[in-house]
Amino acid sequence: MGWENLSSITEFFLLGFSEQKEQQEVLFGLFLSMYLVTVAGNLFIILAIISDVQLHNPMYFFLANLSFADACFVSTTVPKMLSNIWIQQQVISYAGCLSQLYFFMLFVMLEAFLLAVMAYDRYVAICHPLHYIMVMNPGLCVLLVLVCWILNAIHSLLHTLLMNNLSFCANHEIPHFFCDINPLLNLSCTDPFINELVIFTVGGLAGLVCVLCLIISYAYIFSTIRKIPSAQGKRKAFSTCSSHLSVVSLFFGTSFCVYFSPPSARSAQKGTVASVMYTVVTPMLNPFIYSLRNRDIKSSLRKLLWARKIHSP
Repeated sequence: MGWENLSSITEFFLLGFSEQKEQQEVLFGLFLSMYLVTVAGNLFIILAIISDVQLHNPMYFFLANLSFADACFVSTTVPKMLSNIWIQQQVISYAGCLSQLYFFMLFVMLEAFLLAVMAYDRYVAICHPLHYIMVMNPGLCVLLVLVCWILNAIHSLLHTLLMNNLSFCANHEIPHFFCDINPLLNLSCTDPFINELVIFTVGGLAGLVCVLCLIISYAYIFSTIRKIPSAQGKRKAFSTCSSHLSVVSLFFGTSFCVYFSPPSARSAQKGTVASVMYTVVTPMLNPFIYSLRNRDIKSSLRKLLWARKIHSP
């Protein structure tokens, strides 16, 4: 079938947030600023980690991958939305919509997997510090990241191919600012039973694995921290995972509000606003959370900015 489905649909209409020109101008400026801050912040984190030899360890290797995923995640949805606002056109092609769906699902699940891997890294560092270097060796770190990429690439492709098999009704308007899976299923004239079954089985299993990894890792971490005799030792141990725990709470908290809220409390407008929280706001806040709560990152960023200032004409 390629990119043509049963209804030979060629385009969708992304309704976005508002059709009033004055509000669209405000939204354009707001989201453009948030997008630039997000991309710049995550790129600075990556550059700081690459340029500072002291940060060449597993924790910051995973953080660099998370920052890269955040930058790609926000780039999947926001540029198209900004383009639609700028040219006053709400159209997205059918192929473009499925491509956006694929990359959106890839990076949102990649972020969840990376956060789970980082929780395991913190578990080994706090609960088994003497074996940390041996357990979290470079080979294992690269393997974990590769597995995250491969599994999520296959998972996203599965959902995208199943979506391509659906036919769509005359109404091609998506009450969202990007092609998310639930709004697309709502437009389908075909029974989406198989799609929903895969979402609840394969997608649910992937999400459950991430959540269980996070819960189990932090259960052991908190248990170990409680056994530390000194208050200073407890604070030092907790500080090594506080940034990660903040990012986990922000990401999973906002995404659960979107996909697991009761239908009675769910509306198109509320869903769109809630989606902004984890698709735009969360990737923007992640670099600030890690840089403000991490002395090593702050030190590396200062060195990076100072070096640029010295070499600038």
